[in-house]
Amino acid sequence: MTTIDRRTFLAATMAPLAAVGAERSLAVALLQGRGGATQPRRIDMHHHFAPPEWMAEVKGRPLLNPANLRWTAELSLADMDAGGVAASILSITNPGIWFGDRNKTRVLARACNEFGAKLVQLHPTRFGLFATLPLPDVDASLKEIAYAYDTLKADGIGLLTSYDDVWLGNKAFRPVMEELNRRKAIVAVHPTAASCCRSLDYGLGPGSIEYGTDTTRAIIGVAFSGDASRFPEIRFIWSHAGGSLPFLAGRVDGGSSGAKDALPNGFLAEARKFYYDLAGAANKGAVASLLQLVKPSQIVFGTDFPPGGSAASAAAAIAATGMFSDADLRAVDRDNAVRLLPRFA
Repeated sequence: MTTIDRRTFLAATMAPLAAVGAERSLAVALLQGRGGATQPRRIDMHHHFAPPEWMAEVKGRPLLNPANLRWTAELSLADMDAGGVAASILSITNPGIWFGDRNKTRVLARACNEFGAKLVQLHPTRFGLFATLPLPDVDASLKEIAYAYDTLKADGIGLLTSYDDVWLGNKAFRPVMEELNRRKAIVAVHPTAASCCRSLDYGLGPGSIEYGTDTTRAIIGVAFSGDASRFPEIRFIWSHAGGSLPFLAGRVDGGSSGAKDALPNGFLAEARKFYYDLAGAANKGAVASLLQLVKPSQIVFGTDFPPGGSAASAAAAIAATGMFSDADLRAVDRDNAVRLLPRFA
């Protein structure tokens, strides 16, 4: 493992809490308003971190949310404490690490994963790691999977929905999926905006519509390529309640009749095996559609921190939908994640 200078690491991860005082006060107030239940027990399956090497590479790039450049480990821990979160699983967010140079991508993937692993070593009960891969470089990704699992002891893998207008499910990525299946990997998939659709002029930025749409494309790609049924040991977690997929699930399933080899039991059978987080989707419309597709046992808590806001706000929004029983909320908040990641029990 590459050595990280202690001073650099601490400066990047333990910065003062100047920016979070008001946020923490609001979070505590929200929790106390629900009965003072501040005991940390939630597990945040959609929580971002920003290694120094990644921040240096992504500044000024499209799809970067500036909030991610203000990240520190202390900010994460403070928000977790205020929002009743026992542990968060760290992952890299947009714009990812692929910018056209394969060698730079390999180096950046390794730097991000080693930085994340160091955080887990420092806070083993508070953080987990979904390691990033240098896709679309398949050979390098296979090597990084081995390093992430065998050396860094990562909890799973974090992927984007697409890379250079190539979506998950494409046969070019099949060796990666085969290895992830062999590893019985948890694969958390974060949306991006494919280059084809980043500049469409409809009045909003790509994060508004394209992220949800790209998630839907990736789910369809994994299912209709046959990868979902071919690699049943991969536990996929799709972000933001599955994007627009739950709303369109019946329509998508209508195409299953022409894909019997890939989907012998139909699309819905595969979609119902996946997991879905509620980051940025804790509203009645999204939750109602998702619950038509899957049971609460397939739904996990997520914040999309730091750009997604506080854990307390996310928890309050989920509860405010009124669509989960107390038992269901316990499952979403923690139990489903523990089933995937028993070390956090």
